[in-house]
Amino acid sequence: MARRRHRAAALAAGVVVLAALGVPVSSATDIGDAHRAAPSKVARWVVDMDATRLRELLVSGKVSSVGLVKAYRARIDAYEQAYANQPGINAVIRSNPTAIADAARLDAERRRGHVRGPLHGIPILIKDNYDTAAMPTSNGSQALRRWRTADDAEQVARLREAGAIIVAKTNLHEFASGIETISSLGGQTRNPYDQKRTPGGSSGGTGAGIAAGFGAVGLGSDTCGSIRNPAAHNSLAGLRPSQGLSSRDGIAPLSDTQDVGGPIAKSVSDIALVLDATVGYDPDDPSTAASVGRIPQTYTAALGDTALVNARIGVLTDYLGTSAAQQAATALVRAAATVMAAQGATVIDLPAQPALMSAVDASSVFADEHERDLNRYLAAPGSRFPRALARLEAPAGLVTLDDIITSGQVTPTVLERLKDRQGRSTGPQDAYHQRLVRRGEAKQLLHKLLADNDLDAVVYPTVQQQAELIGQPQQGNRPCALAANTGFPALTLPAGFTPDGMPVGVELLSAPFSEPALLGFGFDYEQATHHRRPPGSTPPLT
Repeated sequence: MARRRHRAAALAAGVVVLAALGVPVSSATDIGDAHRAAPSKVARWVVDMDATRLRELLVSGKVSSVGLVKAYRARIDAYEQAYANQPGINAVIRSNPTAIADAARLDAERRRGHVRGPLHGIPILIKDNYDTAAMPTSNGSQALRRWRTADDAEQVARLREAGAIIVAKTNLHEFASGIETISSLGGQTRNPYDQKRTPGGSSGGTGAGIAAGFGAVGLGSDTCGSIRNPAAHNSLAGLRPSQGLSSRDGIAPLSDTQDVGGPIAKSVSDIALVLDATVGYDPDDPSTAASVGRIPQTYTAALGDTALVNARIGVLTDYLGTSAAQQAATALVRAAATVMAAQGATVIDLPAQPALMSAVDASSVFADEHERDLNRYLAAPGSRFPRALARLEAPAGLVTLDDIITSGQVTPTVLERLKDRQGRSTGPQDAYHQRLVRRGEAKQLLHKLLADNDLDAVVYPTVQQQAELIGQPQQGNRPCALAANTGFPALTLPAGFTPDGMPVGVELLSAPFSEPALLGFGFDYEQATHHRRPPGSTPPLT
C-alpha cells in the first residue's frame, strides 16, 4: 500500500488554478464571519449549486465551509431514511465524524489568507471502495464492514490536500459488481427522481447523493459504466478518464485492466476542478506513467461556449436502440446531436461498425481479473481486519476472496457472481488472453474510426433506456464497454428526461488523453441546453 508523498507542488498548482479561474487569491484574506448568509439561504443553495458556484460564495464570504457541511448533513438527515411518503434515498454508508472540524479548520485557513485552490472547503462524497484511513472501507460488504486501510487512496489524499471535505462515504453495488447499487452493508440505494427506481451503479450512492444534495461533487469508479451510468440516471455529468490519467491506488479493484476512478458532478466545470486536483503520475500506479507530459496546467482552460465550433462529431448509430424501451433515450441523443450541430459542430451519422462492436463486446476481462486483483488489494501492508474472517480459509493470516465467499456476508446476487469468479485468475488462461487480444483489436479499430472520419469525438446514449424499477436488472448498458474495453475517455452529460420524468445521459468519447477537448465540447453543450434540474423528491429544506 502506498505511503503518501509530499505534495507542496500540488497545493501550489491549486493556487495557479484559482487564479486561472479569475479568483484573486488575496480576496480570501478578508473573509470573516459577520456577513454569512442565513441558514435558510444556505439550505436552498446546496440543492442545486455546483462546487464552482459554491466556491464563489466561499470566496465572497457569503457562506462558510462549516455552514455548507451542516446544510448537507441536514439534507442527509432529512432524506436519507424514510420520510413523508418516500422510502428515502439510502445513499450513505457512513458519515464522516470529523467533517465539521475539518470544515472549521479550512475556514480558519481561509481567514488567514491560505486558500489551497478552488476546492478549498468544498464538501464532497466518496464511494466506499476508496480507501480512507480515518474511516472503514467496506466495498459495500458486511464481510468488510470493519476493514481499515493504512492510508487514503491517492485521489482522496490529493482532494484532501486541495481542501475538499469528505461529508460521507457512499453506497455502491457490492464489490462494484452490478449496476443497480444494492449491497449487504448499505442496502438498496434509490433514485431521487423516482424512489421506486434504481440510481444506476455501481457508483449509485455517489450519483444519487449528489443529485439529492448530500454533497457538492463526488468520486466514483468505473469498470464498465459505473461512473457514467449513475451520472446518466441522476441528471449529472460524469467522466471516465483515460486509462492512466488518475491513480487507482487505494481503490478496491474489480479489474486492473478496466478500472478507473473519476468524478461525478452537477456540471462540467466541476469535473474540471476535480481533475485539476487529482490527475497525474503516481509511482504506486504504474499506469499513470502514460499521463506524463499530457496534462494541461488546468482543465478549466478548455471550458468555453464556442468549443463545438468546427468540431466533427460522429453519431455511433450501433448504440441507438429501436425497441419501445429504448426509443426515448435514442430520441434525446438525436436531439443532443442536433444541439451540437447548432453550436457549430459538423455532425455525421456513422454506418454500422460490426467489426468494432464485435471486438468491444468480446474484450471484457473483469471476471478474469477480479480474484487476482482483489486479493492483491486485500494483502496490502497495514490493513486491519477481524482475524476470524482471515481464518475462514487458507492462508489464515490474510483475507482473500475465498474468505469473503465462505463468510456468506454478501448480498445473494453478488455472492453468486463472486463464486463464478473464484479460481478464474489461477485456472486456464487461454480465453482470458484471447479477450486481451480482442481488446487490442478494439483499440485499433476505434482509433481508425476516429482517424478515417476525421472525428474529434463520437456520441451515443450512456445507457439505452431509463433507470429500471427496483428489483429489475438494468437493461441497455451495452455502450459502457466502448470506453471500458479500450481505455478511451468518455464524458456523460444530461440529455433531458423521458416521458416518465427520468433523466437520460448522452456520452461523448474521444482519443486517449483528449479530456480537454471532451470537457470543452461538454461545457458548450451544457451551456446551450441547461438540461439538469434537481429531483422533486428531495426539495429544499425550509
